[in-house]
Amino acid sequence: MNETIVCVVGNVATQPVYRELAAGPSVRFRLAVTARYWDREKSAWTDGHTNFFTVWANRQLAVNVKASVEVGQPVVVQGRLKVRTEVRDGQQQWASADIDAVAIGHDLSRGTAAFQRAARPETQPTAPRPEPNWETPRPADPAAEAAEPSQPQQTREPALVT
Repeated sequence: MNETIVCVVGNVATQPVYRELAAGPSVRFRLAVTARYWDREKSAWTDGHTNFFTVWANRQLAVNVKASVEVGQPVVVQGRLKVRTEVRDGQQQWASADIDAVAIGHDLSRGTAAFQRAARPETQPTAPRPEPNWETPRPADPAAEAAEPSQPQQTREPALVT
C-alpha cells in the first residue's frame, strides 16, 4: 500500500540473468542511471553521478526481458523501490537499491524498436463447471397465500448479476 513507485531511465549495465524458480521465471540485471546537467562554464552537457539499481522482474515480464534486453541498451523501468542496508562480517555498512519491476521497455527517445506480442503459454483444458443457479426463490409467506387464494401465482424473474 505505502510503497515507493519509481520510473527510472538508464542503460542496462549487466547481462540479464534468467532463472526458472518454483514460483515461476525470474530475471535480474543492473541498471546504470547517470544524471546529466548543463554546465554554464563549459556551455555543454556534463555527466553527473551514476546510480546503480538491481532490477528484478518475474513471470511473463522476466521471459520477455530475457528475449528483448541486452547490455548497453537504454531502457525505462517502472516498479517498487526497495533500499536495503547491511553490515557484512568485519566490513563497513553498505546499501543496495533494488527495483521490483512492473514494466520495462526500451527508451524510444534514443532509438527504435519493433514490438512483437508474446505468445501466450498453452494451458491445460479444465473440466467445464456447471452453470450456477442464479434464480432467487420466492420467499414463502403462508399468511399472504391464505389471504389471496384465487390469485394465480406469479413467477418471479431471475435476478441479473453483473
